[in-house]
Parts: sequence; structure tokens; C-alpha cells
Amino acid sequence: MTRIKLDEVSRIDNAALEQLSELLVRVVATGAAVSFLHPLPFAEARDYWTGVLRPGVFLVTASADKSADRPETSGSTAPHSQQIVGTVQLHLAGQPNGMHRADIAKMMVDPEWQRRGVGRALLDRAEEIALREGRTTLILDTEAGAPSNRLYLSAGWREVGRIPEYARSSSGGLHSTVYYAKWLAPDGSGREPIP
Repeated sequence: MTRIKLDEVSRIDNAALEQLSELLVRVVATGAAVSFLHPLPFAEARDYWTGVLRPGVFLVTASADKSADRPETSGSTAPHSQQIVGTVQLHLAGQPNGMHRADIAKMMVDPEWQRRGVGRALLDRAEEIALREGRTTLILDTEAGAPSNRLYLSAGWREVGRIPEYARSSSGGLHSTVYYAKWLAPDGSGREPIP
């Protein structure tokens, strides 16, 4: 498997802004329900990313060598460059009664990099950050029937509810949303919630 580099991003430079915008456009075009509709103009994707970093929001990117899936050419001395192939956000609850809680948001993996462990690595890193920030109750939502549902269930997340006709899919039709929760123990493992 290609090595994936995870970075907690505190500033989005121009190169990352372009790559994140391209990633968002690609995942929306393939049907991902991440709050946008297809076709997503590049300028709109770029505008979204310029406003993402704010207090209480953590952004993690997954990058891989651009030539990772291409055979090495003999005698090649060109430097390897990294391409962002996935991202996830952790949003800390700011209410006084929710200081133990956080949301996982905008989990995206480039369609060509799905089912290679990128999503799981991003999710694991988001959970690590949540623990570091003292957050032990995590929630997320995703489109019912989307491939991401398998990832969340396999990572120990528990379905806690569904809302029919909650959002429009990237193609414009209404879809149900599934809510998941995970309760973290101090060592990062999942635990049963307090009744």
C-alpha cells in the first residue's frame, strides 16, 4: 500500500487551497453528500476552503506521492511531490454543556484513493485530536446507503438515528441521513455510553 501522510493543517496555503478545491469538486461529482450539489463550480469550492479554519475547527489532510501509482522510470531524479487525496474536519462543540462533544465533518477521499485505508486513517486521526481536546462523545452524519456507512460501522461507530428527506444528494434528489455516534475511552478505544 502507498504510504499516506497525515497533516493537521493550521494554515491553508495556495497550493493546498487549489488541491482541496479540486478534491471537493471531484467528490461532489461522484455523488458525495458533503453539503454541495453537482456541478460544483471551482470558485465556489475555493470560497468554501478559504473560510474553513476558525476557532474550534481542526482540519486534517491525507497526502500521497503524486507518482505513487505510476511505475518508476529508470534514471528518474525528479523530486516527488505530494497530492492531497483526502480530508476530514473535527468541529468542537462550543456550548457550555457540550464541552465533551465534537462533530466529524466533511470526510472526503478522492474517488481514485477510496478503499485504500485513507478514510480510516483520517477518521482515526480525528478521534485522536478529539481526545487531545478532551472530547469523548463524537457524532457525524452521512447519506444513508453511501459507502462511508461501512467505514463508520467497521470503526466502531454506532447508528443512533435516521432522518428521511434530510438533505439533497449531489444530484439534487432528497435522501435520508444516518447519524452515528462514538464514545471514546481515555485510551482511544470505543466504550459504552453512560446511560
